[in-house]
Amino acid sequence: MKTQPIIAVGIMADAEINFSLFGNYNINNREIPVGDYTACITDENIALFKEDHLIALAPEIIITAGNNSGSFQLKDVTIGINFHWEQKEDQLFKGSLKLIQEERKIRCINLVPLEEYLQSVISSEMSATSSPDLLKAHAVISRSWLLAQIEKSKKIISERTDYRTTIKTEDELIRWYDREDHDTFDVCADDHCQRYQGITKIISGKVFKAVEDTSGMVLVYDGNICDARFSKCCGGITENFENVWEPVPNRCLTKVVDSEFGDTTCVNLRLEDEAIEWIKNSPHAFCNTSDKKILSQVLPEFDKKTTNFYRWKVEYSQKELSELIKKRSGIDFGEIIKMEAVERGHSGRLIKLKITGTKKTLTFGKELEIRKWLSESHLYSSAFIVDYKDIAEGIPQKFILTGAGWGHGVGLCQIGAAVMGEKGYSYKQILKHYFKDAELKKYY
Repeated sequence: MKTQPIIAVGIMADAEINFSLFGNYNINNREIPVGDYTACITDENIALFKEDHLIALAPEIIITAGNNSGSFQLKDVTIGINFHWEQKEDQLFKGSLKLIQEERKIRCINLVPLEEYLQSVISSEMSATSSPDLLKAHAVISRSWLLAQIEKSKKIISERTDYRTTIKTEDELIRWYDREDHDTFDVCADDHCQRYQGITKIISGKVFKAVEDTSGMVLVYDGNICDARFSKCCGGITENFENVWEPVPNRCLTKVVDSEFGDTTCVNLRLEDEAIEWIKNSPHAFCNTSDKKILSQVLPEFDKKTTNFYRWKVEYSQKELSELIKKRSGIDFGEIIKMEAVERGHSGRLIKLKITGTKKTLTFGKELEIRKWLSESHLYSSAFIVDYKDIAEGIPQKFILTGAGWGHGVGLCQIGAAVMGEKGYSYKQILKHYFKDAELKKYY
């Protein structure tokens, strides 16, 4: 049986870092006092000051918590990076603080036991009002995902794999986002990985118990830890892993109809006619709910403004859309003539989208790249269809995007799982629904 690992969580990076220490901390076994600190880069080193006194000067600095009793507060941490609710807040953390240099900035990394990390993640991702089984299910998939990422990183390093995330030709740009972003720590603290805010938010007794009751439990398939993923709302059917991230099938992450009726209600959303019909309607699914009590379990305050997520609409004028795409992609398409689905996944999410403009035509993907190009932050999902209005000399003056779901749609659907929890499904049943071929196993 393995032991619980210490996780390195990348919190923030800035030219100057301001933080406060509370409790017992030391650097290289030399105790340092509580109070306010500033860190900046001087020549090739990080300089750590308390008021005007130089405390440490080194290429990297580890401020170790003594007896796991200390805590530290980082100032002006950005959360919701590139999302519509991006904001700064001061955040409090337990564990140790590691400072490293990263592109002339200082990167703050929290070193914390995995189970303590999970307590914060579940508290950040879910409300304390969530059903106990929803919290337990989320604890298992969050633990599984993180351990799978760590194992994957080790494999890439040991095999010296040429890990590609972009395929580019004259007529096509396909890009996906995953582990290539983090090579100096295990996981980041924002939505790119899992929301982690230390002990800034109150960790409820229910969350603590859910993590404790599932301690060390992971999802396993064929002897390997499942790369368990989750998103806010699948829109009725979950997506295959390879249609969103690297083009390698993952048996843990395949299409699931988000309903108690299973495949009997399924359509083939890879076919355009069926995708259009599906998206324009509102079929039954666990995640098709407007119950505020259930939604409050999953949506934090800054997400509660979003009410239309199972089915949604976004409208752009020609000027708005052409300028947005140019800004977000760096490519001048001219006026936008058409946006065509080239390839869809099982959930109706676009894998490839072709944009035809008066100056340029290009097919691009995958899911997140499409969402980035078509929104100032991130479009709710890539499962959408396009209607053209006010066409003048072959050029639409208005575009209406009608879409389904919120997020990439792979793995557990948080809103669907919340509904299942309220209906009395156990956490094992919830996990079996979204990860049908996986098994629960004690990892440590």
